[in-house]
Amino acid sequence: MAYDVVVLGSGTGGYPSAIRAAQLGFKVAIIEKENLGGVCLNWGCIPTKALLKSAQVMQDILHAKDYGIEASGSVDFPGVIKRSRGVADKMSKGVQFLMRKNKIDVILGYGKLKAKGQVEVTGADGKTVVVEGKHIIVATGARSRELPNLKQDGKKVIGYREAMTPQTKPGSIIIVGSGAIGVEFAYFYFSMGAKVTIVEFLPRIVPVEDEEISKELEKNYKKYGIDILTSSEVTGVDTSGNGVKAKVKTPTGEITLEADVLLSAVGISANLENIGLETLGIKTDKGKIVVDKFYQTSVPGIYAVGDCVPGQALAHVSTKEGIICVENIAYTEKKYAHQPEALDYNNIPGCTYCTPEIASVGLTEKQARDAGYEVKVGKFPLSASGKATGAGHTEGFVKVIFDAKYGEWLGTHMIGYNVTEIIAETVLGRKLETTYHEVLDAVHPHPTISEAVKDAVEAAYGEAIHL
Repeated sequence: MAYDVVVLGSGTGGYPSAIRAAQLGFKVAIIEKENLGGVCLNWGCIPTKALLKSAQVMQDILHAKDYGIEASGSVDFPGVIKRSRGVADKMSKGVQFLMRKNKIDVILGYGKLKAKGQVEVTGADGKTVVVEGKHIIVATGARSRELPNLKQDGKKVIGYREAMTPQTKPGSIIIVGSGAIGVEFAYFYFSMGAKVTIVEFLPRIVPVEDEEISKELEKNYKKYGIDILTSSEVTGVDTSGNGVKAKVKTPTGEITLEADVLLSAVGISANLENIGLETLGIKTDKGKIVVDKFYQTSVPGIYAVGDCVPGQALAHVSTKEGIICVENIAYTEKKYAHQPEALDYNNIPGCTYCTPEIASVGLTEKQARDAGYEVKVGKFPLSASGKATGAGHTEGFVKVIFDAKYGEWLGTHMIGYNVTEIIAETVLGRKLETTYHEVLDAVHPHPTISEAVKDAVEAAYGEAIHL
């Protein structure tokens, strides 16, 4: 079993690597221990969006009277979970189709680097085979991170997988961590009728976002009835009773929270264990595989992409890393005409799919000022948007940040209705090194949420028409 390229892991870093390699004329195999598509398609991005859509539908029903419609509804919780799993299954089957279409061999089993150019694969039956590859790409992804004082038992203290497929709907839930995973599940369980409490160690929720975004989301979540404890830490949990009791150290003293279940959403840990890194002497640092700008590890012929390497742990980052990695391999073997451009990690969009949605790219206002920029900042509230008003979702705003000296687009930060669909304008504009002039000269369609970007740019330069 000899191949040009062998990919270890079929997530959003692995399967695009395999497809691009096949397109470039390589003989390719992909090794997967579970389901094609990895965490994103099976346990992350896709099924959570299905859950969140059910949550949004429920909220629309509860507020149907605001739209002049009489409606009532109740939650079929098992049906909600079943739909989410169905969406994930459909997407995984789509990856199976892509593997067949691109003539990529799929080898099911647990893969482990055996020697340079060799991966040992152990199947479900315990039998092993050795797969040879001139180039081996490690794309083993990551898993839910466990804190010493928050050991997950899969029942009362859970990670994102269990949160996605609960047997019954909890009446109450404590969510530790307020990054994308935490706030998305907070919205889902709130919408399903659960009492939700968020505990965040840092001073504000969604702490990687612009400060004004954090404030806006907290305001909306508190309006929903979600309790939020910031600058707080869970110091211990007791699962001996019917539910879970969490001791929480807050700025005003220690309290005890009680709930049916506790979700640990404190980040992820790369899957580096038991994949043979030590056998080959592949360097790691701070729980990540060390790679160069084209994702080669310290051992020639072995590469790594996705959540197991430094950089933002996002599906679209994994995919681009994999494609760059393969195109550079092809370039060195004269199968590709030019060397790919290294990924610009400063122009990566981040999206959070709670309600209201959050989308951002580039520097926050504080980061820009701390970096020494003199900035022009423009904000446009969605309460002034015709599209948002018609949709009945006027919460939130679009905020843009420009360098006052040269007009460089430093960042955009949005919270509101469908904003994850419009962040790409900023990503492309920044990639093309556009200035505010080009944004204002480009006609934006009306009525749309996207025109709020143009309105925010107008506001930054004192040219606002709709404010």
